[in-house]
Amino acid sequence: MDGVGTGANDNAGEGHMPVIHPNWERPPITMVDGYSLEMTAKDIASLQSAAAAIAPETPIAVTFLPGEETAARIAATRLVRRLGFEPMPHFSARRIGSTDQFEAYLAAAVAQAGVKRCFVIAGDPSEPEGPYCDSSALIASGAFERAGISAIGIGGHPEGHPNMARDQCWAVLEDKCAQIERRGMAPLIVTQFVFDADVVLDWLVDLRARGIAAPVRIGVPGPAGIKTLMRFAARCGVGASASVLAKYGISVGRLLGSAGPDRLVERFARGLGPEHGRVRLHFYPFGGLEKTVAWINDYAHAH
Repeated sequence: MDGVGTGANDNAGEGHMPVIHPNWERPPITMVDGYSLEMTAKDIASLQSAAAAIAPETPIAVTFLPGEETAARIAATRLVRRLGFEPMPHFSARRIGSTDQFEAYLAAAVAQAGVKRCFVIAGDPSEPEGPYCDSSALIASGAFERAGISAIGIGGHPEGHPNMARDQCWAVLEDKCAQIERRGMAPLIVTQFVFDADVVLDWLVDLRARGIAAPVRIGVPGPAGIKTLMRFAARCGVGASASVLAKYGISVGRLLGSAGPDRLVERFARGLGPEHGRVRLHFYPFGGLEKTVAWINDYAHAH
């Protein structure tokens, strides 16, 4: 099942232009090869502006934020497909009000945007707004395989989870991967964005030692203002101690200016090896899609 519907196809066959998909069985040439991106329903104009600079068939996740209309998310998902990229809509379990709402959104994404992969999260509300208390409940519903979905993305937490002990966090991740595979789909793990590469490298070794072979996309913050990065880090529970930020290139005493993921990505390029399994990067463009895509292309050209 590895790689099915997760952007894992190799290059196109003879006589065709190569498709920029990650080949999960071998390391990338540069650290940004086979990257994926994240967008919100409000980023339609930015995606259109950046499209010509984005690698063909790049996976693009469409988030499930509060206060957005389903129609806006579907419009963003359709645009991703129309521009030649691979849409991966999010489903936030606790924000879904009913089974009908869930299945209608899923059916529209499949019918209108040819969606083959989805990403599931529990969501921020402490109490569910409908029948789904967490992402496992969405997976267990059977709706994804009935709709023809071939891959399910799930969250990875290298720094731990605020509501679960470490052993519980591992047990939940193992159970989700196994459940997705039993249902005939491929699991893909996507981490929250990080500042500390060493924590992620250690976590990846533990992940593989536990027998979890699913490909992993490491969350990387795109270039953004330092205050913006710190605000998202605080909101997401990302570790941001003075020593970690210094390693990333941010001074706690100087929160003006902007920062990019140069040091972080270089550390991954130096540190990743066969023991870490199949890994690619997933960019969170807090400073804007266009700026993030420009950074990715500059990095690729420089390397």
